[in-house]
Amino acid sequence: MALFKKRTAGKPGEWYYCLQHKKVEEGPECPAKDRFGPYASREEATRAMETAQERNLEWETDPRWHDGAPRPTDD
Repeated sequence: MALFKKRTAGKPGEWYYCLQHKKVEEGPECPAKDRFGPYASREEATRAMETAQERNLEWETDPRWHDGAPRPTDD
């Protein structure tokens, strides 16, 4: 078992949105499980939560993802 974890160094110009701290950071400062990215710009990273919401809505309303058997309705 390793005593020290290897820290991934960020590259200049890579932007991330930290879900735990709710802030934009250049280069990965927080663990991968707590961030979205990389993004090409600070502005893109700032909109990370909005982008995720938009993509979730697209996925939820995409008929290709709901091609299973019809669900029973409560009539």
